[in-house]
Amino acid sequence: MSLSRSQSLRTAAVVEDCSLQLDILGHSLHVKASRPRGTSAAQERRRLTVLRRECQRMSELMSEMHLELQEKQTFSCLQPVVEEEEQKKKEEEMKRELEDELGRRGQALKRQKDELQHMCEELRERTSLCSHLKSELMRQKSKLDGKKTAEQSSTEQKVQQTQRETCQAETLLRDELKELQQKKQQLQRRSEQMLQEKKEQLEDVCRERTSNLDRLTEMRTKFQEMEQVVLEDREEQEKERLLQAEARAATKLQAWWRGCTVRRGLGSLKEAHGRKKRQKAAKKKKK
Repeated sequence: MSLSRSQSLRTAAVVEDCSLQLDILGHSLHVKASRPRGTSAAQERRRLTVLRRECQRMSELMSEMHLELQEKQTFSCLQPVVEEEEQKKKEEEMKRELEDELGRRGQALKRQKDELQHMCEELRERTSLCSHLKSELMRQKSKLDGKKTAEQSSTEQKVQQTQRETCQAETLLRDELKELQQKKQQLQRRSEQMLQEKKEQLEDVCRERTSNLDRLTEMRTKFQEMEQVVLEDREEQEKERLLQAEARAATKLQAWWRGCTVRRGLGSLKEAHGRKKRQKAAKKKKK
């Protein structure tokens, strides 16, 4: 990217000032690095040395940029530095991720080691417990062998008695099984009978529903016909009412017109009214 002459001069002045400031900062860091003493002096000296090197590198970069701005009015020398810084950041991020992953794996291995130590301790405890139980088992076995001979005779008697009781229980169970089978058969017959009755009832209900639907359809058709008849009747009544109203209006209009003609003596009624007046006048003269 190229700049104008004035812009490049102003930028070069700023860059030169930054370079001088970085030189001053590097010198002050060098002075500070030679002063610290004590237990943390080595670590502080390393940190200050790193900062001084960074200042020197930035000062050199600013000097190159100053020369390029004065000669070419560009600052393309920053691009490789920016790319280098981005690469360094990526490498540092990858390094941090690897360190985190190694830390997690180390913690996992430590946990596994602790678990293995715990399992080894449990195994030793169980081994000692097994040896103790084995000795206790041998002692109990010797006791049982002594008791076994004493109890063998009584055991045979108990077995015989148990066999007799078992036979009796078997007979009782057979009898109960027969009774249960009979009850089962009775229940099956009852259930089949009830199922048949329910089927018949369902068929009756279906037939009744069908007949009700037929009656409902018939009633709907009748209702529609009656409704049509009522509508037609209403239309005829409305027409008749209109005709009667027209007739009454015509009668009233004729009566009004006749009254007007009579009162005013219009048309044929005028001559009849004149004759009546003359007759009345003649009667008055005769008197």
